[in-house]
Amino acid sequence: MLERVKRVIFFGTVVSVLVIGTASQVEEAFEPYEQEIPGTGKSFSLVPIPEGTFRMGSNEGAADESPVHEVKVDPFWMASHEVTWDLFELFLDKGFEASTSEGPLPPEVDGLTRPSIPYLDMTFGMGKENKPAIAMTQYGAIQFCRWLYLKTGVFFRLPTEAEWEYAARAGSETAYFFGDDPAALDRYAWYADNSEGVTHAVGQKEPNPWGLYDILGNVNEWTQDHYEPDAYEGRDQPAVNPLHLSEELYPKVIRGGSYDSEAGHLKSSKRFASTAEWKRIDPQIPKSQWWFPEAPFLGMRVIRPLNPPDAEEIAEYFGKLPMEDY
Repeated sequence: MLERVKRVIFFGTVVSVLVIGTASQVEEAFEPYEQEIPGTGKSFSLVPIPEGTFRMGSNEGAADESPVHEVKVDPFWMASHEVTWDLFELFLDKGFEASTSEGPLPPEVDGLTRPSIPYLDMTFGMGKENKPAIAMTQYGAIQFCRWLYLKTGVFFRLPTEAEWEYAARAGSETAYFFGDDPAALDRYAWYADNSEGVTHAVGQKEPNPWGLYDILGNVNEWTQDHYEPDAYEGRDQPAVNPLHLSEELYPKVIRGGSYDSEAGHLKSSKRFASTAEWKRIDPQIPKSQWWFPEAPFLGMRVIRPLNPPDAEEIAEYFGKLPMEDY
């Protein structure tokens, strides 16, 4: 891949940022690859999701999935697997990261604000080995992406709702990427009928045609979007890279269904909304900005845009202060 390194000011600290070359150079390198995380001995795989236009939503599902409308999406890489505990725990615990790293942490990483160490077992007894990290807030998920950026110099973020559905569908217009018959779900997803009520190690089921494992089931996945039940009403067609943002903390869109979901909730068009109810047992006032202690079904997957934003936009994405919870 043809790349160069640029030095920029990021939150008052000079950091190295990966800059992609010309459009033609980028296209040549738009292929699956393994993203190493320097100093950790860890990596994760990404697959290319080509630009395209698709029909988003469903006229046969819940009311918030309609109307079906045309959406155009720019190209991006998407992590082939959900973020696992072995990566998320490095971000969570600076002491653990420092003790396992090859050399001292760079200043910008050392000074990163980390999640509060949870007072509960955030694995909910389901274990960590190669299993998806769970129960982080959207803010926590975004700050994990910031940690990745500071470690690698590569910009990662949460997918938009449209990007997520486009990637999950992988060119299909059926209820699931493999067709309309939920009887085939067992080959592709952990859900209520086969999960025995727990998360499972990622990558054990078959991927979708674009190489995404557990895109349905195992854990729900964060998107960037604020949830509105009528978000699809009145959109231009095609809607180009739609994204609905809000200064309100709730609700935000999650997608994909989980180990605890019935088959109908794993459809590519199915939308879910975050809720403050997932923090009822959190004793902190205000509630934690990092954890949902009643959301063991919620995780994340990252994307890397083929055409990354500039340094100022990146700083804005990562630099928004958390909103006070209630």
